[in-house]
Amino acid sequence: MLNWFDKLAEYQTRNLAKKISRRNALNRLSRVLVGAAFTLPVLPFDRSTANAANAGAMKNKAAEDATACEYWRYCAIDGFLCSCCGGSLTQCPPGTDASKVSWIGTCSNPKDGKDYLVSYNDCCGKTACGKCMCNTNLRERPGYNLGRHNDVNWCMSNDNSMFHCTTASVVGLAE
Repeated sequence: MLNWFDKLAEYQTRNLAKKISRRNALNRLSRVLVGAAFTLPVLPFDRSTANAANAGAMKNKAAEDATACEYWRYCAIDGFLCSCCGGSLTQCPPGTDASKVSWIGTCSNPKDGKDYLVSYNDCCGKTACGKCMCNTNLRERPGYNLGRHNDVNWCMSNDNSMFHCTTASVVGLAE
């Protein structure tokens, strides 16, 4: 029953083997496989609505979570979040002291659409916390404008210059 199919397959294989070398066959096969690998990912799948909905929900949730780098007050922060290190958004953890100097940022609150002046204070006196590292450089100024530059060890003005974490306190409405 399948005898004719076997003979046809054998004839075609032998005929192909006479015309094409193994190296040429492998070359053609690899071209087909590589071409398929580049073609398949660009097939038209519409995932935009699902991804946009998920991204929007995650962003809104993170914008209200004081332990997420996307929290609106952290627009110019550089350091470990004190809210993850035993402190809070505005309070240093026990055993640390707020730096005597700080840097500032102007951050937009998505809830009311207003811009606020945020003061970032490093908490000093313990080794680095190591949790919730955030480095947001939105509207950061060059190093020579130190009051608006976040890559400085602000604990250098304290007696103990070890950096632990950073707080973000709203100073007032930006105008």
